[in-house]
Amino acid sequence: MKRRMIIAAMGLSLTAAAQSDTTTLQGITVQGYAQQRDLSTIPGAVSVVRGQDLQRFGPASLVPALNAAPGVRMEERSPGSYRLNIRGSSLRSPFGVRNVKMYYHGLPFTDPGGNTYLNQFSPAVFTSLEVLKGPGSSLYGASTGGVLLGDRPFENTNSLSAGYTAGSYGSHLATVSGTFGTARFRQQAVLSWQESGGYRDHTYMRRYVAGWSGRYTASEHSAIEAHVLAGDLFYETPGGLNLTQFLANPRQARPAAGAFPSAQGAHAAIYQQTVWTGIKWEYRWNEHWEHSAGVYGAWSGLRNPSIRNYEKRNEPHAGARTMVTWKKGPWRVLAGAEAQTGNFRTRVSANSNGMAGILQTDDRIRNGLLSLFMQSEAVLDGGWVLTAGLSMNGARTVIRRVSETPVFRFASSYDKEWAPRFAVLKQFSNWASVYGVVSKGFSPPAVAELLPSTSVINTDLQAEKGWNYEAGARGGNSRFRYDVSLFRFQLKDAIVGRRDASGADYFVNAGATVQQGAEVSAMYQPAAFLGLRAAWTFHHFRYDSFSQQDKSFDGNRLPGTPQHALAASADVRLSSSFSLFATWQYNDDIFLNDANTDKSAAFNLLGLKAEYKVRRKGWEGRLFAGAENLLDETYSLGNDINAAAGRYYNAAPGRSIYAGFAVQLGK
Repeated sequence: MKRRMIIAAMGLSLTAAAQSDTTTLQGITVQGYAQQRDLSTIPGAVSVVRGQDLQRFGPASLVPALNAAPGVRMEERSPGSYRLNIRGSSLRSPFGVRNVKMYYHGLPFTDPGGNTYLNQFSPAVFTSLEVLKGPGSSLYGASTGGVLLGDRPFENTNSLSAGYTAGSYGSHLATVSGTFGTARFRQQAVLSWQESGGYRDHTYMRRYVAGWSGRYTASEHSAIEAHVLAGDLFYETPGGLNLTQFLANPRQARPAAGAFPSAQGAHAAIYQQTVWTGIKWEYRWNEHWEHSAGVYGAWSGLRNPSIRNYEKRNEPHAGARTMVTWKKGPWRVLAGAEAQTGNFRTRVSANSNGMAGILQTDDRIRNGLLSLFMQSEAVLDGGWVLTAGLSMNGARTVIRRVSETPVFRFASSYDKEWAPRFAVLKQFSNWASVYGVVSKGFSPPAVAELLPSTSVINTDLQAEKGWNYEAGARGGNSRFRYDVSLFRFQLKDAIVGRRDASGADYFVNAGATVQQGAEVSAMYQPAAFLGLRAAWTFHHFRYDSFSQQDKSFDGNRLPGTPQHALAASADVRLSSSFSLFATWQYNDDIFLNDANTDKSAAFNLLGLKAEYKVRRKGWEGRLFAGAENLLDETYSLGNDINAAAGRYYNAAPGRSIYAGFAVQLGK
């Protein structure tokens, strides 16, 4: 049956059609690894999600667009609760995004504690996302799970856009954005309001996002950019279900069990606010020397009444990144530094009907990261590109539990962690660029792993590190492009998350893992009105050596990652005004615990979107409607790995529809 479903969906994707007139298969310029060249000459695994890729789906979520990229898995446990998995990195993420370093407009967005609050972004904030797969430590600091670069490039036209979308389960999204200014001083702004009743009980979500960016070009040699982002998010957390509960009623929230209340009884929820601001200066001294420097400051506040307790976090942090580049002829050398520091406070109290009760723990956390890096590159005759990079990384976290007398103090420190990266590419023709990469990754425990929601400080947790070996090929022309990557990542002391009976998370080192696989994507445009895309991910991830409490997990599959994932889309422009977008995604079954005794079933997701576009002088309008999960699959998107009592499952929405409009003035 599974095989018939896959074949049927593949047939639909190849025959149902759809390509918007905004999408062509021209060269894609990427910023990753500071190379700023066409993707065909980049020696490394990179996936790019652009505006036309987001256009295939409803505007309310980035999840389906990122999941269409090979090697990337974004999960949504409930509206507003995201996880991002790049080649298996969500082992460390029971919630949120960890072990993935994110940059926003070229400056760090991931805090020095290792958390990335991706849920503070509205999809409208981005017009470009780059996913760098494999360790990025040689240039981006401590991370083994990959790098995410988010951007909204400045436009040269003055315009104002507004849109509204409504859909199933009480979902609403309204956005307003604009670009304005002079050639010398460009500005852009975005406002977003989003609300969802949620598919499950106790999953209401509300989010406000406001962003502003400005770029002042002082001269042909100098420019200054400034960016501000503010987000206010609230969402209820329904909790995980065991298999019996999931099959009986996947829409229910976690019921009461033993001494623990239900999710609704505990008023379990997340209240979160973030303000982030950054300034970046770029200067070109002459044809050989360039310099960029930027600083940022941010604050995040979080309140989390949960089934176990009531947590309050106050997380101010700041950082800087600077880089000097020299280039002459085929040679390019850059050197720079990145530093971050934070001064966090976490207070945990008893949960008294959704209010903070008796104080249990009060922790003051100082954390800091420092990365010094250098990279040299030569683009030689004959299609050769040689890259060598090296970084030295340091990290320090100090936790003081001031609620105890005497005050308990714990320090975790890592110094002189070297992370090299060597890459070579040979471009034989437009149809064949072949590359190889050897790199090392390093990632210390995040603050939320040293101090998880159990409130027990983990004094034994070690940093994970490992070597990645990769080979790939890509090429094509304006009608057809392909990209193939093969990799083997050997990780030591891999950090793995677990959950206790209350749903609180804690972490252990898992000895060694071997993560190897293949990632393939292709794009084909046989006619001007038709475009086809496909992606296949094969992840053969295993524990190499991991034993705990007299149990050996050697050779078991890593939980949380499907072995096979496929995505396909077909876009048809039926006329200059009307387009159809058909998408299909398949995920293999997933093991849910280290012992590989429990797993979630495979699922197919089928989506369809229709769009009607009207263009007139000075404005453009779009009407669209679509449906997701047309097969009405019952599945879990965001499993709680290694959860006690088998409470793994967080049901995703069933069949849903949406419709909306967007208007742009000044087009």
